[in-house]
Amino acid sequence: MLVRLLYASRAVPTVDHEELVAILRKCKVNNPLLGVTGVLCFSEGIFLQALEGGRAAVNQLYNRIAADPRHESVQLLTYSEIGERRFAGWSMGQVNMSRLNPALLLKYSERPTLDPFAVSGSVSLALFEELVATASIVGHP
Repeated sequence: MLVRLLYASRAVPTVDHEELVAILRKCKVNNPLLGVTGVLCFSEGIFLQALEGGRAAVNQLYNRIAADPRHESVQLLTYSEIGERRFAGWSMGQVNMSRLNPALLLKYSERPTLDPFAVSGSVSLALFEELVATASIVGHP
């Protein structure tokens, strides 16, 4: 059974660009072994990430992320069974937030910033889908 999980978290202050690159590099190595695919958005210290794969693998990975000391305030936003993957080609892609039109963020929130903590899980998922559709994904599948 395939599932899709969307979560948000706040990065601890020590997470910088190099640390983000290291996280993505590790995901690209480990996720294929787990059968997990997904995409990560990171902006102003906030992670918004979708994970897809088998239920047990996604659950175990989410539990590791929630316990990772680089994250604070980890919140599960949505979790659902899916018939097919949306991010099948990505072991872990990253949305290029620098190419994002701030008006898209205003469509879903009060301010033109990524803040999934201030909106519902369904709104976060809708925003996430548009972020993926309108901003280029960087990195290699």
